Amino acid sequence: MQETNQFKVFAGSKGLDLAKRVCDVLGCQLGNVHVDRFSDGEFCTYFEESVRGQSVYLVQPTCPSSDNLMELLLMIDAAKRASAYKVIAVIPYFGWARQDRKDKPRVSIGAKLVANMLQAAGADRIITVDLHAEQIQGFFDIPVDHIYGSNVLAPYIAGLNLKKLIVASPDVGGSKRASNFAKKLHGMTDREVPMVICYKHRPDFNKVSEMRVLGDVYGKDVVIIDDIADTAGTLCKAAQVMKAGGAKSVRAIVSHGVLSGTACERIEESDLEELVCTDSLPSDEKHCSKLHIVSLAASIAQTILAIQNHTSISETNLR
Repeated sequence: MQETNQFKVFAGSKGLDLAKRVCDVLGCQLGNVHVDRFSDGEFCTYFEESVRGQSVYLVQPTCPSSDNLMELLLMIDAAKRASAYKVIAVIPYFGWARQDRKDKPRVSIGAKLVANMLQAAGADRIITVDLHAEQIQGFFDIPVDHIYGSNVLAPYIAGLNLKKLIVASPDVGGSKRASNFAKKLHGMTDREVPMVICYKHRPDFNKVSEMRVLGDVYGKDVVIIDDIADTAGTLCKAAQVMKAGGAKSVRAIVSHGVLSGTACERIEESDLEELVCTDSLPSDEKHCSKLHIVSLAASIAQTILAIQNHTSISETNLR
């Protein structure tokens, strides 16, 4: 293992719990960074220890509040001004990623704007998990290490030993993600894992008016694969449709449990047996008995060590 004085790990307000778990895997101490807040809501960040000549890893998701993004930008700037050797932003959940293209006139491309801001602040590298659209990596002119949540989520599903396992995509756009997950499960269970697709009509953001299943789910143990659960409306609607089609059980697997508004209540009342997600976002405020968290700490720690040791990241973080 690398000498810990070659790099230091720090965390923003929303990345603290995950950063502690990453440091436990690395066997190093979490660095001290402080946030001072003014009465008008403005804040500033400063490091309470030297980072001169160090590779500095800053763990912070950039959602749900824009304050989290601004906090990360300020930490990057502070580290650069304190003569850090390299500043690596570890963004387990990359906010604004759903705004990755102009899908209608006169609309912003939020993901590109955030990429520009991170680079302008001085980030030398990005580590992130399951981008909503993989082409967002191309918005950066610095290296982006893209970790796949399936590395920790698929083993959990394989460990359930579901006899009639079938994978479902909640929409046509997520079919590639679901297909890759099915292939990973096939390699782990040595059994073919079929896939079905849901067709949905969405009249507005966070609203689904109609959904149909393309494929047979009768008597099957269905696992719905998605990257983000925000209001959880799509997942709950999909579970209802699957159950109506005769599914024996329905679970949902997502990389990022945003779970905004009444999402937890909606999940509790749904046909889902459980919702499994990673700890890319803090879950301390999400009270849901059906929620099961799987940690990304080991994957992120392996990525940090690979960067420090100049070894391949893809060998341990392939989808």
